[in-house]
Amino acid sequence: MRDYPAFFDAIEPIVVYDDLCKFLGANRDGILEFSYKDIVKTAGHSCATVAGAYLMAQKGLKALYGDETPQRGEIKVELRKAPREENTGVVGSVLSTITGATHDLGFGGIPTGKYNRRDLLFFEAPIDHDLRLTRLDTGKAVSVDYRPGKVVNPMAILMSAIKPDATEEDKESFPRRFQDMVQTVFEHADEVIEIHA
Repeated sequence: MRDYPAFFDAIEPIVVYDDLCKFLGANRDGILEFSYKDIVKTAGHSCATVAGAYLMAQKGLKALYGDETPQRGEIKVELRKAPREENTGVVGSVLSTITGATHDLGFGGIPTGKYNRRDLLFFEAPIDHDLRLTRLDTGKAVSVDYRPGKVVNPMAILMSAIKPDATEEDKESFPRRFQDMVQTVFEHADEVIEIHA
């Protein structure tokens, strides 16, 4: 990916261990590192929703595992909203990439049943927060809320470029202003992400 915003490189990557990756020889140690740039490539864009999903995964996994390395494929992911509600499907896709959890399209496991990735991602879950992450090994769970409105207004920036009276300057400056907004989300991560034990 060329000519992406420089701030992408300053965002802390998410490191997980995937035993399936090691078992199948995709790499020797099973350690996978996901950068924000990796997630942008997967999603095809960078916005407040994608940034928020990344931050929810990053901070949620830290709260869930502490100093341990998160175990990809061993995490249940529950989202309160439906896939088409406020682009929650995008959030689910980002979380699936990082945690390995899928609804019914993922890897079904080897013949012993180990490494199954299905039935670990749920939408419209009966939970009180945007997201709940649960460790399958210990049952420990954390809930996460994302509140970008505390620091940015993505719709206002978008509308400034597509409104009927938008100027050429409004349109030309939009990509930069939009990514400046995403950068602001990351710079205020501790304000927009709320962790609930």
